[in-house]
Amino acid sequence: MKNYIRKNAGKISTIIIALTFLYLGYNLYIAPADNLTDKFVYLMKTYGYVILFAWSVLEGESGLIMAGILSHTGDMNLYLAIFVAGLGGFVGDQIYFYIGRFNKQYVTRKLKKQRRKFAFAHLLLKRYGWPIIFAQRYMYGLRTIIPISIGLTRYDAKAFAFINLISAWVWGAVTIVPVWYFGEEILKLITIAKDHWYLVVPLVVILAGSIYLYLHKHTKKGKK
Repeated sequence: MKNYIRKNAGKISTIIIALTFLYLGYNLYIAPADNLTDKFVYLMKTYGYVILFAWSVLEGESGLIMAGILSHTGDMNLYLAIFVAGLGGFVGDQIYFYIGRFNKQYVTRKLKKQRRKFAFAHLLLKRYGWPIIFAQRYMYGLRTIIPISIGLTRYDAKAFAFINLISAWVWGAVTIVPVWYFGEEILKLITIAKDHWYLVVPLVVILAGSIYLYLHKHTKKGKK
């Protein structure tokens, strides 16, 4: 049973996360509010920590940003939000690690197109050691590749888990605390964005596209 869970960690976690979001989607639909925005706010206030955990498993900073705002407004506890976010990030990377550790043939077969990234991740681990585990959350294009590639090696599972846990809590704090601290300014910007969405949307698209191209370019350089 234990080996079965390890070998199918990815599938099991995907099913659990999917069921969680289906449940949250249903509660969003029946939420006692008149419009979608109010329904979403109600859902975040009611199931905020559950959503934050699930979002963090999927490595999403947007969930942490929302947690920072809700912590500023008093709808979430700052310290508990950091704890839950870090725990979710930890669980997500542990899943990726064990996918690599117990599903080598599956990874090799299904992720052939990512073999250059895997080779680059192995090179980073060999060159920098454990700090790469700590830093991988901030590395575009390698956030899931690195824990899987470490799982493919003989790296000690307990050492990975310990570093991963500390890294996840730091990641949660580094993202949530600034949003909490500048919450009032961020809320004002959100109000402005809602009133002038026709100007904000193109700006966001251009900015996101620029960041994507920049990071994609430098990731390719790193692999070379």
